[in-house]
Order: sequence, then structure tokens, then C-alpha cells
Amino acid sequence: MDNSKKVLLIRNARQLLTMEGDHNNDIGLIEGGSVLIRDGLIEAAGKAAEIDKLAEKLKAEGTEVETIDASRKVVLPGFIDCHTHVTFGGSRVAAYSISVTDDNPETLVKKGIPTGIYASVNMTVNLPKEELKAQTKRRLENMFMNGTTTLEGKSGYGLTMESEIRMLEVNRELNAELPLDIFSTFLGAHGWTEGMKKEDYIELLCKEMIPRVAEEKLAGCNDIWCDEGHYTAKECETVLAAGRDYGLAPRIHTDAYSYIGGSDLAADMHMLSADHLNYTPVDVFQKLKDADVTGVLLVGTDFAVNHAKQVNPRPMLEIGMDLGLATNCCPGCWCESMIFILVLACRQHGFTPEEALRAATKGAAKAMGLKDRGSLTPGKMADLLILDTDTYEDLIYKYGRNPIETIIKKGKVAAQGGILCI
Repeated sequence: MDNSKKVLLIRNARQLLTMEGDHNNDIGLIEGGSVLIRDGLIEAAGKAAEIDKLAEKLKAEGTEVETIDASRKVVLPGFIDCHTHVTFGGSRVAAYSISVTDDNPETLVKKGIPTGIYASVNMTVNLPKEELKAQTKRRLENMFMNGTTTLEGKSGYGLTMESEIRMLEVNRELNAELPLDIFSTFLGAHGWTEGMKKEDYIELLCKEMIPRVAEEKLAGCNDIWCDEGHYTAKECETVLAAGRDYGLAPRIHTDAYSYIGGSDLAADMHMLSADHLNYTPVDVFQKLKDADVTGVLLVGTDFAVNHAKQVNPRPMLEIGMDLGLATNCCPGCWCESMIFILVLACRQHGFTPEEALRAATKGAAKAMGLKDRGSLTPGKMADLLILDTDTYEDLIYKYGRNPIETIIKKGKVAAQGGILCI
């Protein structure tokens, strides 16, 4: 039969989470819900009886309806991981293993163990492209099997024209080969080339690197790290404005370890997102909300580094600010599971399960500027998870397990029972 006359019906879920609603705790819960999918898009979502009528009408018109029985299951949108550095080489496991009992940096120096961004830069730039791609692919496959159907992947462990371009090329190649969608962000301003003056590197970023990234359509966003010892707010404005001139939407790492005006800049420039926000003053949250900037909270990083000032989402949530959650998968926070991030967000940071799920789907989509996914709304992309569990709250209660039975990507079954199907 012609595929254009074929639809997929996910029927009679114990709980269907559409993420519909305007508030940051709305999950659009429907008990006994169904979803109808056509041509990779959501056709309808609602009570099973209502969707059954639509399905029967389609059958009468000659449309083939394939049915997945979701009885006693939970159905929700695929997770959107809106902040990752997933493309990198090597591992900093030796440094991490020591840090869990000894956080004195001098210990690592004495043992000759490199750490930090530049350790990963060296491991990444010295890796052949195919090996970099293979290492990244393994992480991405695991992220997909843990429910991530869309993610943002940054460059930033190259800090030279050649290596930054290579990272973005790896992202583009893997986006074509894997079932999940990868949206690249240029993070040439993660640091600067060792031995080069920062002002000279900024000039290289603005006049050569950003134009080439834009010309080759390797990224849609431009990011920078605004913190003490990294880039000042004024320097960030220069780099992000240059990116915007070339069509790259601005995002910013800011207030992770200090407050030097990066979050104010995010509001002033109406950026897509401001990420980290550990040290952001409470009064700046209203500025971010008024500027429609999404706050992306990286609770996995707070856990991995045992952060001295854990990010507090409650003031942001109480004023109705849109939030996203992300793994920040990187050498310093090697997390491949959005489910684990939900657990941390709720137990360690005071999210409710509803707030966390909203941030991991619809909020994360907004942080990436994506309007075609993140909720089970008619016309949006049919990226769904079917969970073999009693209630959505089990995602944070029954931790240390993966309850995902089926992953549907663009309307097709992409994984089932822990096995990739496409």
C-alpha cells in the first residue's frame, strides 16, 4: 500500500504526556490517551475513544492503520538534550577518579595528570577524524537508547580553525547516519588557542572562523563562555554579535562560577538561552524572562564537579521563566542519560517531576529555537517514547534503570526492546 495512505496509531496509553499548556509545570497529562501519526508528524493526540474514531474513519477511507498497543504504558515526547559537548576525544577518568576524594588541583599536578579544557583539546586535536567520529558515535547511540531524540552538539575542543571545523563536520556526518537529530553550535570561544593572545583569537573568531562556519552551514548557533578567567561580557558581545551578523543565533555559558554580566547580556541580546546560571542574581531572572530567554540548567555538572553553589531553579520557576534541562555531556560531565538528569533535577535541585519533564522536552526545544518538536501537538514531529512503567513519576523514583520500551523517531519505530531498528 502507498505509504502516504498509512498511519501509525499508538493506542490507549495508561498515561499520555502531551506537554501542552503554557506553564512550566504543564505536562498535558491524559489518562487513557492515544496518538495518531501520519507522514512523520502528529496528526492527533487525545482520549483513546476520540482517536479511535479518527482511526476508524481513516480505515473506511482506505488508509492502512498500524497499531501499537500502549496499554499499561506511559507515552511522552522524546527527550531533547539542549546542551552537550558530545564531540570530543579521549577521557579524563584519571583526574575525575582522584577528584572524588581529593579536590586539591596540586595533587593532579604532582601526579602529572592533565585536566580541564586544554587536556581535552589536546586529546581531541591529536585524534584522527575517523576515531573522533567513532568515539562520538558510541556516545550518541547510547544517548538515543536512553530516550534522547534530538540534541545540540557543540564544538569547542579544537580552538583552531582546522580542528573546530573538523568537530562540526563529524556532527554533520553523524546526523546523517544516526536516527537522532543533531543541531550543531559553534563554540570556538570555549577558550582560546594556547600561546595566542586572547584579543588576537577574538579577531580570528570574528573575521575568519565564524564566517567559514556560516559559509559551510556547519552550525546554527554561536556560543561563548562568560566567566572570570574566560571571556568578559564585553568580549562576549563582540563575538556573539559577529555570529549574529552571519546568521548564527547567540547562546551563552554564563554565571557558572561567577557573575560578571553574562546573563544581563543574554537578556539584552535576546539570546536563545543562558546556560548554567549558578551565580545569577535573582533580579536578573526577571530580565531573562521578559526577554524570552530560556534558562538551561546543567544539574549533571553540579553533581560531577560537586559544585560549591548548586543552581537553584525555584526562583526561576516561580516567576514563570522557561527552563531547559540537559546532560552537558562532556569530558568533565560524562553523562549520556537524560533520565539520570531528571533524577538529579528532582532530588538534588527541587524540581517537581512535572517541571523536570517539561524542561527536558518542550523547554529544551525552546532553548534550541525548535518549534517543530518537544510536545505531542498536531503538526509537530512525531518523536515519542513508550515507557514500560506504571507512571511517569517512576522516571525519578525507580532510578538506575531504563524503562524505555519503544522509541519512535519521525513517526517510525527506531528502537524497541533496547535494539536499534533503523
